Amino acid sequence: MRNAVLVSRLAPPFLWVIGILVVWQLVSWLLLFFDVPLAQSKIPYLHELAAVLPGYMSVLLSEGLATFSNAAYGFLLGALAGVILAVVMSASKWMELLSFPYAVASQMIPILGLAPIVYGIVQDAQLSRIIIAAYITFFPVALNMLRGLNSVDPTAVELMYSYAAKPWHVYWKLKLPASLPGLFSGLKIAAPLAVTGAILVELMGATKGIGVIMLRNLYYGPSHNYLFWLTVLVAALLGIVSYVVISLIERWVTSWQPEFRESGGDSQ
Repeated sequence: MRNAVLVSRLAPPFLWVIGILVVWQLVSWLLLFFDVPLAQSKIPYLHELAAVLPGYMSVLLSEGLATFSNAAYGFLLGALAGVILAVVMSASKWMELLSFPYAVASQMIPILGLAPIVYGIVQDAQLSRIIIAAYITFFPVALNMLRGLNSVDPTAVELMYSYAAKPWHVYWKLKLPASLPGLFSGLKIAAPLAVTGAILVELMGATKGIGVIMLRNLYYGPSHNYLFWLTVLVAALLGIVSYVVISLIERWVTSWQPEFRESGGDSQ
């Protein structure tokens, strides 16, 4: 039973990855077959990328780690700000009406326009990446956690107050546990976006990071095309890894959710 559940969970992403690989190879072959100028140098075969990967592995690891670490710092900072904002807005309807429009308005600023402004103000690539990653993170976290906090049954809240529970008891024992699914939904949305934000700042003039290598090899011409595509794949992998890490933490922290109990409830 448990093996069947595991297979059902792993089969969709496995088939999705296989589909992407097949489409990539097919597109690369079609462009070469129809003799599109420079097509093969722009979209190389995957087996060619695999052949040159060992030579670039050390560069990709070091630059990818720089990007991921800055994105992680910003993600944690933005998640903390989002949690605090959600708790404050849930504690007071007046604070929600006052704060929420500003939170929404802040997301109307395009990241592509905000990133150079932040970089120009702080004049530090690492700090800029952290700020942009935090900026991208806080809103989905705040929105989804606020929804979770407000989803608590009012009769349950009244029951706790009838037993003379303090407001912080209500939050700690009732509202915060109820908000965890919403919180992790926001975190899973924000984690890949934080990586994207960090890479975007790196394109503005940073000296280290996967975005720097990507931009540099984009303009060096076909001779550097393999490394360019490897950086694109690494950037995508960083976003996937961030999502998977948050999903694993969610499974551990909220193991009481039905979708998790279904796979782990049968101990026989």
